[in-house]
Amino acid sequence: PSGEGGPAAAAGGAAAPAPEQEEASWQDILPVDTLGLEVGYRLIPLVDKTQGGELLKRIKGIRKKFAQEVGFLAPPVHIRDNLELKPSAYRIALKGVEVGTGEAFNGQFLAINPGMASGTLPGLVTEDPAFGLPAIWIDASLRDQAQTMGYTVVDAGTVVATHLNHLITTHASELLGRAEVQALLDHLGKESPKLVEDLVPKMLSLSTLQKVLQNLLAEGVHIRDMRSIIETLAEHTVHTQDPNELTALVRISLGRAIVQQLFPAGGELSVMTLDNRLERLLMQALAASGPDGAGIEPGLADTIAQQAQAAAAQQEALGLTPVLLVPGPLRTLLSRFLRRALPQLKVLSHAEIPETKTIRVTALVGAQ
Repeated sequence: PSGEGGPAAAAGGAAAPAPEQEEASWQDILPVDTLGLEVGYRLIPLVDKTQGGELLKRIKGIRKKFAQEVGFLAPPVHIRDNLELKPSAYRIALKGVEVGTGEAFNGQFLAINPGMASGTLPGLVTEDPAFGLPAIWIDASLRDQAQTMGYTVVDAGTVVATHLNHLITTHASELLGRAEVQALLDHLGKESPKLVEDLVPKMLSLSTLQKVLQNLLAEGVHIRDMRSIIETLAEHTVHTQDPNELTALVRISLGRAIVQQLFPAGGELSVMTLDNRLERLLMQALAASGPDGAGIEPGLADTIAQQAQAAAAQQEALGLTPVLLVPGPLRTLLSRFLRRALPQLKVLSHAEIPETKTIRVTALVGAQ
């Protein structure tokens, strides 16, 4: 009898309706956070208000300082725990894509060697995640000893905050969306309504203004002085709508601020320049190929990159900011070309240097 009922029961079972799957809807698509921080479970106390939330206070401070220095409000940082990460690991994401990762051991201290520390300490040897300096994770009991030996000693929350701050600053141009540009205009419009009304969108589109501001931020130029930026654009948009040409004109108007940012101590400016022969070659290539520099031979491009790298290292060894001073027409091309290999190198044109400044050439690129 059991044999008789078996197949029928099985068939009956198959006929039972499966639980209905909900249709996909737009609610299934979650917006991507502009800035995200994910932490392993041992770092949760740093981001939990009920457990002190040391890192939350630091992040508030970072956004405030960034707004005051760089000139716009960075998007909020969305924080969540991620149990797939190592217990002491963290991950920083920009628009859903990882841009930085590291480990921070809550309760321990990171002793960073800025180059002058003497002697070693027991602990986990590593690198400072933000700048790649040699470092050691040490017990709290060794903190004073490490400072005496010349190490910079910071807690786990500071390590994550410093890394986050470095990445926010590095990726500032990507954080400036249309909404942020509109907010900047609204803010400036409160004190100079006519200035803003006359420019956007009558003379210049919001997207072109955004591109100019992103160009400035991509090279580390602060956009705090929006009034000067808008006034310069208002003066020149009748002649050109090209974002790169407009950026070059805005940079000249911000020259004093750019130089002040790179040489805060004032005095004479120690810079690198191009060898005359190389400068002529590049000007010819630029004339032949247009502003994107497509006519520069790969071999020459490699040589310039290597020599610029050597000259920049020489500047840094002397404690100087690596700055390459070039003729105006070459500035955008060289900056874009060298930025990938040498993010710390700043390329300035002669027109951006205030007349009151004295220039001292400390290295030549292309002299070999």
